Amino acid sequence: MLNANKGASGALDGKGLRIGIVQARFNDDITGALATACLAELSSLGVSDSDIDHVFVPGALEVPMALQAFAERGGYHALIALGCIIRGETYHFELVANESGAGVSRVALDYRVPVANAIITTENLAQAVARQTDKGRDAARVAVEMAQLLAQLS
Repeated sequence: MLNANKGASGALDGKGLRIGIVQARFNDDITGALATACLAELSSLGVSDSDIDHVFVPGALEVPMALQAFAERGGYHALIALGCIIRGETYHFELVANESGAGVSRVALDYRVPVANAIITTENLAQAVARQTDKGRDAARVAVEMAQLLAQLS
């Protein structure tokens, strides 16, 4: 939700974290902006560029499979899903949104690796543009925060 009260996290430190990012190409202008904001925030949190693996897939439905490949490879402290689904005139929007979201969650739970889901779903392009920067930053912060939490819980 835009302008939502997200609460405050503790200090976030991404030094030494290995992060995998899967970016959908569909709606590339939006997903590119998500990625730019996400990468800038990861850098500001101390994640080294050399500790980030960034791959591209055709669309949101393909994101979970690439996340799964990262998870099976191992060695990642967190993964990030970037995509954009804009409602059209058919039921396809619901199918893509529901299935990609379920797949992202399944990877996180099956492999016990945090996955920050920044596959945004909007009614129109203007809503996507309004959310692209904040959601990209949020994804980076969620990935680092959840990596830190799981390290504490282990």
